[in-house]
Amino acid sequence: MTGEVDSCGHDFLGLLVNVYHDSDEKNRFLIQDIIDECKTFYFAGQETTNFLLAWITLLLAIHTDWQDKARAEVTMIIKETLRLYPPLNGVVRKAVRDVQLGELALPNYLDLNIRFIALHHDPAVWGDDVHLFKPERFAEGIAKATNNNAAAFMPFRLEPRFCVGMSFAITETKIALSMILQRYTFTLSPTYVHAPLPNLSLKPQHGLHLLFHSLH
Repeated sequence: MTGEVDSCGHDFLGLLVNVYHDSDEKNRFLIQDIIDECKTFYFAGQETTNFLLAWITLLLAIHTDWQDKARAEVTMIIKETLRLYPPLNGVVRKAVRDVQLGELALPNYLDLNIRFIALHHDPAVWGDDVHLFKPERFAEGIAKATNNNAAAFMPFRLEPRFCVGMSFAITETKIALSMILQRYTFTLSPTYVHAPLPNLSLKPQHGLHLLFHSLH
């Protein structure tokens, strides 16, 4: 590569531009590839983050005792919200050959719809309190919470195909949530109707109605 291409930098967009100029045609990106990757990154780090923040504030409005705890520690709350209301509630994968999965015979070309929300609400993994908001279940990390079952918790999918916007979305959520908690307490409005709508992302169908009260 030339010095000019290398100057594109090492952030997300710079890396995409570097691949566009790659000397190896097999690795080279087309302009449309770059556009598609940017759209994916925006969706992963913008819309899903908005819905994640919405579900977090809903749960904290219901469980107000966790608002004071959240001002010191937000990680457990984010993980528990991702478990209960994963912004991306599923993913589709295609079998490229005949596969035997336990007692299931999966034929070639079969589309598999993997529902994260079902995995996250499996009482065999999470216990009888699976439907309760209990951030403390993540106090000792994901491995302890899932009994070392990596596939039981994957709001951003699993390696090597995990979401490219994962770190960006988590960082953005932590910053936004910390700013909200520094300024307000909040409770659930009596006009709120709980209706999670699972499309491509999981969103509150009728919006999120909260009552905010300034701390200052």
